[in-house]
Amino acid sequence: MSWTLTAADLPDLARGATLLGTGGGGDPYIGQMLVQQVLGDGGITILDPDELADDMFVIPTAQMGAPTVMVEKIPAGTEPLAALRTLETHLGRAAEATMPIECGGVNSMIPLIVAAESGLPVVDADGMGRAFPELSMETFAVYGVQGSPLALAGERGEHVIIDTGTDNRQMESFARAITIRLGGVGHIAEYAMTGADVRRTAIPRTLSMALALGRAIRIAREEHRSPFAALADALSATLYSHVRELHVGKVVDVERRTTEGFARGRAVIEAVDGSGEPVVIAFQNENLTAYRGEELLAIVPDLICIVDHETAEPITTEGLRYGQRVRVLGISTPDLMRTPEALDTFGPSAFGLTETFVPVETLSGAPIAGAVGGAADGAAAPVR
Repeated sequence: MSWTLTAADLPDLARGATLLGTGGGGDPYIGQMLVQQVLGDGGITILDPDELADDMFVIPTAQMGAPTVMVEKIPAGTEPLAALRTLETHLGRAAEATMPIECGGVNSMIPLIVAAESGLPVVDADGMGRAFPELSMETFAVYGVQGSPLALAGERGEHVIIDTGTDNRQMESFARAITIRLGGVGHIAEYAMTGADVRRTAIPRTLSMALALGRAIRIAREEHRSPFAALADALSATLYSHVRELHVGKVVDVERRTTEGFARGRAVIEAVDGSGEPVVIAFQNENLTAYRGEELLAIVPDLICIVDHETAEPITTEGLRYGQRVRVLGISTPDLMRTPEALDTFGPSAFGLTETFVPVETLSGAPIAGAVGGAADGAAAPVR
């Protein structure tokens, strides 16, 4: 069923989308403020994918670039709609809705900016079900929708069309090079498709799920209950039904560099008492692997989420700092993202990793039971 999103929903939506973004997808505060600025007291219609007409024309919109850049280089706010209009002109057809390409603190928000400025509705779905660093890493591409032609817009009115036919990796390469020349951030419209394509290729209802997750965490904190149990409850009825606690500890080292249009690096998280081997998280915009010594705890495309150890507030890769007390959570992805075709596109080998994908629920992390399932409602064990 379709519903209306208002400014009051934005903090919860940003929190939940940042969790699903697995460290990437952009800064949640910046994303929230950009939408709030243009939305005001208005509302945005969110369309359920099952209600789309087969021939409805949908153009997803997003931001691309290294998340570290946007902390200091705030978008003008006009770029996403400019990209959409550029692609509409090129295709000779007006969009009837827009949609996110991924979850994240910014990239779940970019289509909302477009909607607030244009009056278009937003489809409650996306093409990653999390965040990935490359434009070719989309369920849209896995199941037959091409990214080209792509429109890219910059903050000073620059706009360009990229058309690489069926080669989505080449599209990513060209768009990345232009984004670097624009200062590390660009805004895009791509993967134009029909309503029938959306239902066939997209991860459904990720906006409403992000809103529900963010709200569950907030309400649990307000009621002095465990936000982790609340998170497990909220996930249990979704396509992301398994959540594991992989590690609890303190960030003791962060290696992060912005290179080739990505934020790359790793974070080292020790147990607070120094016992045992630390957990090492490797990332490329998003968290890719979690290891304790030689033991694999979780691997892409499953979600590896670093959150505050008490509040469950998600922490992005650019937000990681020495001394933070954190929990590392592993969350299972939907079956649509675990097929051989999907793993070829955004599984370990797509990142140059030699490991084979292993579902997080079969590894050694401790399941987090929800309050409904009988877990204690009290706060999670403190980390001192």
